[in-house]
Amino acid sequence: MSNTLYSNNISKTLSEISVLTKRVNTTSLLRLAVILLGGAALFMLFQTENVAYVLLCAIAVVVVFLYLVFQQAKLERQRDEKQAFLQINENEARILEGGENMYSDGTAYANGKHPYSSDLDIFGAHSLFAKINRCATQDGNDALAQWLDKAADRNTIMERQEAVREFAEDSSFNQQLQTKLLFNLKSKTNLRAYLSAYFNDKHLSFGNKFMQIYTRIAPFLLIGGIVYSIAVESIMSYVLMLAIAHLLWTLALGGKVSVFSNRIDKIGAIMIAYSGAIEAIEKRDFQAKRNQHLQQQLKTKSDTPLSEALNQLGKLIDKLDVRNNMLVGAILNMFMLWDFRQVQAIVNWKKDYAGDTLEAFTVMADFEALLSLGVLAYNQSGWSFPEILDDAQNGRIVTKDIEHPLIISNRSVANTYDANAHRVALITGSNMAGKSTFLRTIGINAVLAYAGSVVCAKYLQLPIYKLVTYMRIKDDLNESTSTFKAELDRMKFILGVVEVAKDSFFLIDEMLRGTNSVDKYLGSKAVIKKLIALDGKGMVATHDLQLSKLSDEYPNDLANYHFDIQIQDGEMLFDYKLKSGECKIFNASMLLRGIGVEVDA
Repeated sequence: MSNTLYSNNISKTLSEISVLTKRVNTTSLLRLAVILLGGAALFMLFQTENVAYVLLCAIAVVVVFLYLVFQQAKLERQRDEKQAFLQINENEARILEGGENMYSDGTAYANGKHPYSSDLDIFGAHSLFAKINRCATQDGNDALAQWLDKAADRNTIMERQEAVREFAEDSSFNQQLQTKLLFNLKSKTNLRAYLSAYFNDKHLSFGNKFMQIYTRIAPFLLIGGIVYSIAVESIMSYVLMLAIAHLLWTLALGGKVSVFSNRIDKIGAIMIAYSGAIEAIEKRDFQAKRNQHLQQQLKTKSDTPLSEALNQLGKLIDKLDVRNNMLVGAILNMFMLWDFRQVQAIVNWKKDYAGDTLEAFTVMADFEALLSLGVLAYNQSGWSFPEILDDAQNGRIVTKDIEHPLIISNRSVANTYDANAHRVALITGSNMAGKSTFLRTIGINAVLAYAGSVVCAKYLQLPIYKLVTYMRIKDDLNESTSTFKAELDRMKFILGVVEVAKDSFFLIDEMLRGTNSVDKYLGSKAVIKKLIALDGKGMVATHDLQLSKLSDEYPNDLANYHFDIQIQDGEMLFDYKLKSGECKIFNASMLLRGIGVEVDA
């Protein structure tokens, strides 16, 4: 269903972009024609020495040119929006086919010393973040990363689930919001930080009381003078002198005006686009409690909708940018002190809306994170929302048909697991059988669950655990740390967490690989006993089949599971299915025979 939606949108949008491009090109040609014909007309009128005609012609040229400028800007915004909409649909179609996501993969958030994120592929290329992220702003990325970095409390998770459901049920709104925000995807600027610095810059003040009053009445003085000259007697020479005085005044203060213009150059279109995203949120009739709460925060202290306020700022900045056209800027400054009017309007806007605007970025970041999870839920209709248990001490993980979310669905194998009868699962089997993947499957789905997302399972119940993992242990040349030392450090960390946090859950994959087999077995046995003594909960994957005997010593605490190999017609087949009990098949010998190495019985 989702694939059909995306392919239909792609086809329709390509056609609409083609039409808009033709209209933009036509308007651009008309602008050029107005400049050329207007310039020729002004040159001819100068020959007549009729100042009134010259001024009226100049006004007409400016008015028509500005109309075409704003009309082209409107068409370009429409085309840009369609192109953004096209990108979004192409991106979704590509992701569903196993391709890369155009949004950030979260590499900046990768942390090898985090309790679990590195081992569970939460951030970086081909990670969970790379799969689910639909945040175009830096603040949105930060919010989503924080949700994946640390489990929320149960009430927050339940509120997020309700909010995500609402997003998942409205794909058209999701795409509208993504479209409005996509402008910031390739930007290297943190818009909130940039605006915060701009708003708080004490040097960006402008003008005095006289300038503010005179700027308002200046256009009426010139228009009154022109009307008086036409209707009563000519004072055009004085009018022209006043216009030139206006131009010289604006030129004299051009450097100060440029400070405003340069600091916020080209951000007008961005603010208009951002206002569109906020307007979409403002107009949405949300039912989910969390969505309603966030929506209520997108308000100004006055009655003006925040989207309208941002749109005003965007238009003010766009109007200030008109000064970059020397001919049009000169005429506007002569008649209206254009630069002063826009700068004063921006200063007044800052006083009224700066605080509300900065707060809105934090709110919109949460909306982007919820949107990301909502798109995931829409795309993965076979996934389910997990049941979050209240009691981390006594609650247990129970799951049916759980799969790894980063493995392509036609190659993924579902497994069922119930931890109600034990605290520690010991999983045996050889390499390639599926032990490590199963541990990561449990861990990564728990991370999704704690963020408020759907999970890659038909059913999953779990309490809120503090996850800690021991999987990809490696040496560190910068810290002169051997593999074995790194393993000891990680194990010390896990034991420390389990000792103080009774709501912890460990995922340990083949501990103490950096030592000999005897020490490895004895050390692993001692660690497991220590974890059990600390009332620890979790999973341990190992090649050491002897460790499975620990279930005899701890029948109420430890349960054996295994992944094995199937032999059919002399060939080895991995089914990657979790089975109860200890592993009985020594598949390493069979694997060696498969490459021509005979192992003595």
